[in-house]
Amino acid sequence: MHVYPFSAIVGSDDLVLALILTGISPDIGGVLIRGEKGTAKSTAVRAQAALLPPITVVTDCRFSCDPAAPDPDCPDGPHPPSVASATRPVRLVELPVGAGEDRVVGSLHLEKALSGSGVEYEPGLLARANRGILYVDEVNLLHDHLVDLLLDAAAMGRATVERDGVSLSHAARFTLVGTMNPEEGELRPQLLDRFGLSVEVAAPRDPAVRAEIIRRRLAFDADPAGFTSAYATAEQQLAERIADARLRLPKVVLGQEALLAIAEVCAAFDVDGMRADLVCARAAVAHAAWCGRTDVTRADVRAAARLALPHRRRRTPFDSPGMDEGLLDEILGEDHDPDPGPDGSGGPGGPPSDSGSDTPPPTAGSTPDPPASGLGSPTSSNDDPRPDAPAPVSVTAPEEPYRPRLFTVAGTGKGTLGRRSRAITTSGRTVGDVPAGRGTGPIHLAATVRTAALRHATSRSSPDTTRLSIALSDLRRSLCEGKESNLVLLCVDASGSMAARRRMSQVKTAVLALLLDAYRRRDRVGLITFRNHEATLTLPPTGSVDVAAARLRELPAGGRTPLAEGLLKAAETLRRERLRDPDRRALLVVVTDGRATAGPKAVERSLHAADHLAREGVSALVIDSETGRFRMGLAAALARRMGAEYVHVGEVSAEAITSAVAGATTRAA
Repeated sequence: MHVYPFSAIVGSDDLVLALILTGISPDIGGVLIRGEKGTAKSTAVRAQAALLPPITVVTDCRFSCDPAAPDPDCPDGPHPPSVASATRPVRLVELPVGAGEDRVVGSLHLEKALSGSGVEYEPGLLARANRGILYVDEVNLLHDHLVDLLLDAAAMGRATVERDGVSLSHAARFTLVGTMNPEEGELRPQLLDRFGLSVEVAAPRDPAVRAEIIRRRLAFDADPAGFTSAYATAEQQLAERIADARLRLPKVVLGQEALLAIAEVCAAFDVDGMRADLVCARAAVAHAAWCGRTDVTRADVRAAARLALPHRRRRTPFDSPGMDEGLLDEILGEDHDPDPGPDGSGGPGGPPSDSGSDTPPPTAGSTPDPPASGLGSPTSSNDDPRPDAPAPVSVTAPEEPYRPRLFTVAGTGKGTLGRRSRAITTSGRTVGDVPAGRGTGPIHLAATVRTAALRHATSRSSPDTTRLSIALSDLRRSLCEGKESNLVLLCVDASGSMAARRRMSQVKTAVLALLLDAYRRRDRVGLITFRNHEATLTLPPTGSVDVAAARLRELPAGGRTPLAEGLLKAAETLRRERLRDPDRRALLVVVTDGRATAGPKAVERSLHAADHLAREGVSALVIDSETGRFRMGLAAALARRMGAEYVHVGEVSAEAITSAVAGATTRAA
């Protein structure tokens, strides 16, 4: 199988440089690649692995021990000084998002255990990735229990296994490379900090660059062998330059001036802890080695800071990653030209001389950062007094989001792993066992032996048979209880009724607070607003606070109140979400003052929509924001028709909304 050549990648300079620096110095700690889909993230990672120098390993060691310095605690050891060795390429081990814990850390060799050959440990992916690259595509979707395993291994350089009668540890030093699409959710801060470098990747906007990317990809798809052969010389030159940089790395001097510049930059960007300084120093040394120097210059510091600091600067989950390069240049005191590639073209390696076309300089696309806070804009309105004039519209900003109370859904679900409600999951506390064909948890050894013993005791075999045999039908899996994530769908009145501006400001604050909590607990939150004559899915269910903040930047309020349309839109949204993820339990939160005013028979249509939601079995909460001396009481009737919990508040506040949600979800199944 042919891999797309690394030197043929166009338009991703930062990505290429980050991968090269980690290839030169694995101690940097890996790369996190953030970007929209279709930006060659996976292609670049797989291509870079082929350029790394081969490694020498102990022959037949499943943990890739270095014969020059073998692991004294290697499960396949001890390895004597004269142990046989072999040379092989660096492994690129892919960790699937849906992998089980057994597959990652290893477990009991089941076949040998059942056949009576004894207890033997079967290594997992962490063992296979030792001294190599561990690649996680869609790393932000990785289950929390697997994230915990990666954090332990990355921090200690070892993987510890305590399960199924196996107790051991082995070396697990790998370069962690992850890719993610920010629109699909954020990464846990603890894991984010373990990536040495981070890169934002976007499709280039220059038509000439895009055309060149298409030309090369089509050429590769049409003739992989021929395309790879055409870039063989450039690949060889790039591999040799990486190998030379590795040899030069120990000779590079990090002088006092460069060290102070690194400390000054990290302090100015208000990064947390000292890991940023260490990573920046290692990346600057690697960059100097890559450029053929033995002294670290300010140009090396700048290149390292651009890759090591964006994901480490202190920020709220609503702030997008990134850094002010103007401030960086101001701190360093001078402007710097990009480092030329080995062919002087500005990239890591140019196309071969017979490529048949002039290659435009690679350029990485970029997107402006959204504001860190202040999701609203100045109030605007239309005061035209004519009857047919548009209804006045205003846009209000939310208040500062706060940390909401924990709320959980009552009962035991079976949804996606999360950190909120109780559920039967693939990991967690063992609460029972089930037949192997009905469960997804690890093998429950004690229950398996017990089942086999009961079958043996009740069988009609000869009484002389004393040896216990385990059949496939005896296998039992652990029934694990953990936490699941939920969907909270807010259906909010955005009409121009009394106190609309105040209500919308507080509702926005509540949504941001729920999103902040969802970021920590892996929940999904959606928002439907209804005004004039229609309902809009303003915020599709998401766990990405960056995308949510962008969508909530301007949320208009004004016009009539199409309550029925809002409820029907909520029913349709929940129906689609159930089809997409049947196991994720949802709570519908309807925020309204009960004044349905859009069209004839608006109240009657709203009650019919409530009946429809009740027939669909939607768990719901109605928050009544109606104020004034004379109240219509429609919200209470609406709650009764929906079979929903009813909460009355004189004015809707963010604290009231989330407190009501906290009370309702403890009673919703």
